Amino acid sequence: MRAWLSVFAFLIPLGLWCVVSYVPFLWHPLVLVTDAGDRTVPGQYSYLAEEQRVEREEFDKRNAELQAAGAKLAQGYRVNPIYLPAPGEVAKAFVTAFTTAPERPGDYWLHESLWQSCKIIFWGFVYAALLGIPLGLLCGTFTAFSGLVEPFVDFIRYMPAPVFGALAVAILGLADAPKIAIIFIGTFFQMVLVVANTTRQLDPGLLQAARTLGANTRQLLSHVVIPGVLPNLYRDTRILIGWAWTYLVVAELIGEKSGISAFIYQSQRYRHFDNVYATIVMIGIIGFCTDQLLAVAGRYLFPWESGNTALARFGQFLKLLLPARLRLANES
Repeated sequence: MRAWLSVFAFLIPLGLWCVVSYVPFLWHPLVLVTDAGDRTVPGQYSYLAEEQRVEREEFDKRNAELQAAGAKLAQGYRVNPIYLPAPGEVAKAFVTAFTTAPERPGDYWLHESLWQSCKIIFWGFVYAALLGIPLGLLCGTFTAFSGLVEPFVDFIRYMPAPVFGALAVAILGLADAPKIAIIFIGTFFQMVLVVANTTRQLDPGLLQAARTLGANTRQLLSHVVIPGVLPNLYRDTRILIGWAWTYLVVAELIGEKSGISAFIYQSQRYRHFDNVYATIVMIGIIGFCTDQLLAVAGRYLFPWESGNTALARFGQFLKLLLPARLRLANES
C-alpha cells in the first residue's frame, strides 16, 4: 500500500501538469502566431509576427481590425507561456540538454555542471560533518560544554548563509572555495544543534552505569554515546544532506557563476525553459536517489533497527569481522 501511495505522490502532480499543458480550454492564456495575416493593414494595435506568443485579447483585436478591412486574418493556436513547457518538452530536454552544446562558447555542458555542483555539495557537507558531528556529540553529552557552545551556535544559525557571501569571496577568492564555505555555514550550525538534540535522547541510565563502572570521558563517548546514537545520527545526516542542497543555487551564484546554477541562468537567458525544468528535476532525482541509497545502506548498517532477522544475522556476521575492541564497544 505504501509503495502505491509513493507512486501516486508523483503521478498526481504530473497529471495536473499534463492537464494544464495539454488541455487548451483549461488555461492557455496566449496564442502562438502561425500566420501573421495581412501586414499592410494599419491599426491601433501592434503587428503580429510568426512564432510570436501574444495575449489572446491582443490577437483578437488585431484580427478584428483585419476583418473590418476585409484583409487576411492572422492564424494561431492557444498555448501556455514559454516559462511553462509541457512535460513532453521537458522529457525531451533530458536528452537534448546533454547533447546540445552551450549557446555561449566556453560555458560548461550540463554533465560538467552537475559534476561541479556535486563536488561543492560533497566537500561543503563533509567539512561540516567532520566538525559539526563531534561538536554536537560533546554538546549533547556534557552540560558544561553545551552551555559554552550552543548559545553562540544558536545565535549564528539565524543568520542566512548567503549574507556571508561577500566575506567568503574576499577571503577565499572567486573559485569554488567560497561556494563550499556557504554550504558549510548553512549546514554546520544546524548540524551541531540537531546532533546535540539526538545525543540527549540517549538513555541517561546508560551514561550513569558507565560512570559507575569507572569509564572515563573518552570511553564514555566511544563505548556508550556513539554506539547508542549512531542509528539516529545516521538518519539525521540523511536529512542534513537535503538541507545542504537547498543552499546550492545561492552558493553557486557567489563569485563566478558555476555548476547547475550557471547552467540554469544561461538557459533562462536564452529562453530554454525546458532545460531549466529538466535541470531542476535532475536535482530532485539526484537528491532523492542519494537519500534512498543511504536508506538502503542504513538497513544493512543497523539491521536491528529495521527488525529484519535476515539483516540482523548479516549484521552479526559483520560484527565477527570487526576487531575485538570495536566488538566490545558495540556490545556495551
